[in-house]
Amino acid sequence: MNTIREKLDALTKPAWLSEALPDDGVRCQACAHRCHLKPGQRGVCQMRFNRGGQLYAPWGYVAAANVDPIEKKPFMHFLPGSAALTFGMLGCNFHCDFCQNWVSSQTLRDPASDGSVNYIQAVSPQELVDYGLRRGAQVVASSYNEPLITTEWAIDIFKVAKEKGMRCVYVSNGYATPEALQALAPYLDGYKIDLKCWSDKRYRELGGSLQVVLDTIRMAHDLGMWVEVVTLVIPDFNDSNEDLWETSRYLASVSADIPWHVTAFHPMYKRLDSHRTETTVLQRAAEIGQEAGLRYVYAGNLPGRVGSLEDTHCPACGNLLVRRAGFSVLENKLTPQGTCPACGEKIAGVWS
Repeated sequence: MNTIREKLDALTKPAWLSEALPDDGVRCQACAHRCHLKPGQRGVCQMRFNRGGQLYAPWGYVAAANVDPIEKKPFMHFLPGSAALTFGMLGCNFHCDFCQNWVSSQTLRDPASDGSVNYIQAVSPQELVDYGLRRGAQVVASSYNEPLITTEWAIDIFKVAKEKGMRCVYVSNGYATPEALQALAPYLDGYKIDLKCWSDKRYRELGGSLQVVLDTIRMAHDLGMWVEVVTLVIPDFNDSNEDLWETSRYLASVSADIPWHVTAFHPMYKRLDSHRTETTVLQRAAEIGQEAGLRYVYAGNLPGRVGSLEDTHCPACGNLLVRRAGFSVLENKLTPQGTCPACGEKIAGVWS
């Protein structure tokens, strides 16, 4: 095999998140682009393609697999202090110019990412789950690239993980279809969604649509998945009071218990001229989220510089429940039932 495309196309299986169309066409249902593909055509993600009237999707490899703290995903209300086997493939349905994993996500789209071919390792779902168990993982997380475009692969892994008593989560841009969410619902315990901004115009510059992501947040919550939302706060992109207020007000309308993470931007990929996010900006964003009615707001990417915004407090009595430093849990006072030991308040999340 001479090219990265040929190597990737060999690591595929027929996809079932698809709809047959006339003249050997197919419509992909993995993400909200719903690409209509004729034979030989590839989707926006470049990883799903029509071969002879059949949609094919990535299967049988990883480009990265690590055991990380669950706080790194980030999840703050999902088994604090647990280890997550985090795996990823290649490709994405967005083209964000600030992507921190762009070498993986922009494969077959940006020639500068061609080196990602060196990361490909063939593996079976059983082998991957066994690796995580040997490393002490309690959670399996699909991340690094966009997991929605490899949902068939993720579900095959999650089936094995569930048999071993593990929890399963997605770390995603949320550009989902109802079909994909319904398929994931029996297996997916947690869904971390990036809500990148409140401007549909800017969302379209990244390759998506604001309303689709908002609908995904609501549907994932309605399906019973534990949802946490992250907004990377980028100067002069999404850091206005209006943007932050509308974002947090929408989340509160879905559920005041959704944890909202406001995280600091560092110049990355093609967005090298924007300034780093100051601590004061994250603190302002957190205050706006709290004023909008969110009960749990966190600040990230600036460990030790955001005061108590790394910690979990009881929304009823203010008692410190989980104390953190970066990705480390220093103290966890929650009861086994997930309640505040001081006042008995039930704290929303997945605790056992």
